[in-house]
Amino acid sequence: MTASVDGPRARLLLIAPAVVVLILGITAGLLLLGLRVPTVTERLPDLHAPLMVFGFVGTLISLERAVALRAGWAYAAPLLLVSGAVLTVSPLPLLVGQVLIVVGSGVHLSQYRAIWRRQPATATAIQALGAATALVASIVWSGGVSAAFLVPLLAVFLVLTIAGERLELARVAAPGVVAERVFFGGALALATAAVLTLTAPGVAVPAAGALLIGVAAWLIRFDVARVTVHQRGLPRYVAVNLLLGYGWLIVAGTGWLLGGARTVGPLYDATTHAIFLGFVITLIMAHAPLILPAVLRVRIPYHPALYVAVAVLHLSLLVRVVIGDAWGNVLAVQLGGVGSVVAIVMFGVTVVTVSVIARHREKERT
Repeated sequence: MTASVDGPRARLLLIAPAVVVLILGITAGLLLLGLRVPTVTERLPDLHAPLMVFGFVGTLISLERAVALRAGWAYAAPLLLVSGAVLTVSPLPLLVGQVLIVVGSGVHLSQYRAIWRRQPATATAIQALGAATALVASIVWSGGVSAAFLVPLLAVFLVLTIAGERLELARVAAPGVVAERVFFGGALALATAAVLTLTAPGVAVPAAGALLIGVAAWLIRFDVARVTVHQRGLPRYVAVNLLLGYGWLIVAGTGWLLGGARTVGPLYDATTHAIFLGFVITLIMAHAPLILPAVLRVRIPYHPALYVAVAVLHLSLLVRVVIGDAWGNVLAVQLGGVGSVVAIVMFGVTVVTVSVIARHREKERT
């Protein structure tokens, strides 16, 4: 490992293209909503989920793991994932980008093997299960399966990654060995159900829905957010986001449980975005002030303005799911989708602004 590989500037070189991929993924989502926006390729709408999950969130997760490992080889995971995502929208054959994503997902799984060797823990095993589902999803996708059929795998990848991280912190509340084993058992069953959705979706999707509800219930019971939500400042902000995210996870699980396998339609739209926006993006907003300083070595102080983007995200998601999907109002679905984009952009601008202001004030003091 050298300073040129493991340093804030090098990490920024990985985050920058990930942000570009995020923009491409958002554009793909707007196209799926029927809105007219500039596009770089005709296949962009079909790449919405892979760009967002592999190219953006997957890159950030694997980058965080590489920083924790402080090993040069570990940075191959985010590099391959973001490069593969970019190449999927290039004039090159789609398979070129897909292969890079498959290899990147494999390296990401290897990151957990390295972490396990250093410190075996149930939380690491759960996150590794999530990485394994991502690898399966990338392989199947490269084999020609439509991304719509991969939603359970992609969702479980992110749910188990986040759940494993929260388990590490849940130990503060001392859940106990039995509760921890139950959580691992549920995670293993959820990963298995996600894989089985490829061959037996009629049974596996409802089973995965019940298990999602179980994971959310366990987290609500044992997560330290139940305590920190009564505090002030950053701890309360993080806790509010966590509890909101768990609520949306229950909504998605209920949809899978009662609605069964779907790859199109209002229920598919509602459950998919309840997970990826209501749960995943919300928890990214929750952890950004904690993770980005560690990765980029920049200070991101808490500011109440962070709540604004969170509020816009959840209000827009409610409009999309309740008025749009449940009542069949296409305009509400579009407005909710645009509102979610506004929330993501607003959050990014807010984070940059509070960081720049904090840095300016520190310079003034010195």
